[in-house]
Amino acid sequence: MSKSAKTSDGTMALTEMKEFATFAPATQRYVRRSLDVGLERRDAIRRWSRDVVEAASIKAQQRIYARLEEIRAYIPDDSGLDSVEPFFGPLITVSAFDLGQDRLPHFAAYRFLYERLLGPFIRPWLPGAFCAAAALPHIHPDRRKELLQSISEAAATAPGWSSRAPQFYPDWVEKVPESALPN
Repeated sequence: MSKSAKTSDGTMALTEMKEFATFAPATQRYVRRSLDVGLERRDAIRRWSRDVVEAASIKAQQRIYARLEEIRAYIPDDSGLDSVEPFFGPLITVSAFDLGQDRLPHFAAYRFLYERLLGPFIRPWLPGAFCAAAALPHIHPDRRKELLQSISEAAATAPGWSSRAPQFYPDWVEKVPESALPN
């Protein structure tokens, strides 16, 4: 890898870290948890559940996220309508689950998560899936309005999308005891 490619990757990772840092703490936590579930990085229930309600939510997420492999396999290479059906329905279903958890408050957080769960080739499909999932009746009307207003015109009408893979994947960070910190 050339020095300029490494520098470019580092710049992208830093940009992605800055974007992640703008998300509310609850959103950051949900993204990290979702990546653990969706990428099968570790035991998400042991790592993330603080009570039985959260454990049940993670179990439901694991059931829904079982469809991610199917979605990855069917991401269309083009925009032909005949290739949309086997993949878009499951994408909307998984998206509707995540939006229904009330931890992804806007399109930017949704996009950030889904680019990492599904890869860069999902990007052209994210505005449509987000809008479809946000418009479903299980989302409260006020929340539906907030979600749909969070997608910018530029994101909704982009003429093209990058195929560059994300560089930064947020992960769990252990708390360091104060006694271990330098004075």
